[in-house]
Amino acid sequence: MGTVERTGDATSEVESGEEDEIVGGGELAAHLMSSRITRNEMLAAITNRLHAEAIASLPPNVRRRIRALRSLQKEFVDIEAKFYSEVHALECKYEKMYKPLFEKRAQIVNGSYEPTDNECLNPWRDDSEEEELAKAVEKAAIAEGDDKHEDNTPAQPPMDPNVKGIPDFWYTIFKNVSMLCEMMQEHDEPIIKSLQDIKVQMHNDPIGFTLEFHFAPNDYFTDTVLTKEYYMKCKPEEDNPLEFEGPEIYSCKGCKINWNKGKNVTVKTIKKKQKHKSRGSVRTVTKSVQADSFFNFFAPPVMPEDPNSTLASDTQALLTADFEVGHYIRERVVSRAVLLYTGEGLDEDDDDDYEEEEEEECSSEESDEEPAPRRRGRRAGREPSDGHDKPGECKQQ
Repeated sequence: MGTVERTGDATSEVESGEEDEIVGGGELAAHLMSSRITRNEMLAAITNRLHAEAIASLPPNVRRRIRALRSLQKEFVDIEAKFYSEVHALECKYEKMYKPLFEKRAQIVNGSYEPTDNECLNPWRDDSEEEELAKAVEKAAIAEGDDKHEDNTPAQPPMDPNVKGIPDFWYTIFKNVSMLCEMMQEHDEPIIKSLQDIKVQMHNDPIGFTLEFHFAPNDYFTDTVLTKEYYMKCKPEEDNPLEFEGPEIYSCKGCKINWNKGKNVTVKTIKKKQKHKSRGSVRTVTKSVQADSFFNFFAPPVMPEDPNSTLASDTQALLTADFEVGHYIRERVVSRAVLLYTGEGLDEDDDDDYEEEEEEECSSEESDEEPAPRRRGRRAGREPSDGHDKPGECKQQ
């Protein structure tokens, strides 16, 4: 997290019970994730112990053959690591082929290029239903406007039919994708609306990728591009090679945001009353604390220089979440942006999960059995599977 400046006399002896009560949503989420990881580690330790006891109970000659199988598995892992390295090299190669398509997408979205009639043809789909629905929506909007006019309330102005590009393209994606929607706060929305494009730059040595967020000029910061770099490794650990499961994000680096004065949405100012221990006098202290914001994404926890250092559980939890978000933006958001904008590419499984939870909650009064918790944990740093996005509104934190 970014360094937070504090004001007030830090050397005086003061006491206050209020500071522990000021816990941001991000800190609470980190605490919950940390607790979840700790429980998962405990369960994994117990499971490993049971497996070890089961192997230890086998005859010596069987255990010897199992050691031979482990050696074969190590050879498989070495070949697998080479496979993933070549896959990453292919991704770098094909990124250059994708780039012209993404550049044209950005031009269409931002209104600098108007596609031709041939470029607008989608021969694999029938657009007649969409056109009929558009007419129905237009009629409903006119009827709603008439009703509001009768109530002396102003009607919402319709979108200019001659508008350039696709307004609020990336902002709509943020609203549609639950992972991004949960990160975006209300005070972030005007900035996200100025987001013009998200690009991915692949790296081969060392392997990794950079996310580039391109913004139109806005009132909040002077930067036009914000970046987030991710570093990956694609070889087994020397002390535990059989745990290799493919490329793994192990570190990331954000960027400094040059905020305009009074516009930094990642910091908020609070006032506290503090009582002196001996004199009993009370003073008011003003200080700045971190505020929940999507733009904290560009200030991840600082990684230790020693790669063998053990991270605190809350820091590991934050990094795990950060790695998942970065991977998801690279794999799904950038490559399938239009489908996330229209809702066609959103995962319906999330809606099914919510319905199941609601049914279980409604029936809990009639049954004493508690529903089994769903597994949500992932190994820290692994590239996550898809399935975080869902359609619908997201309640801001």
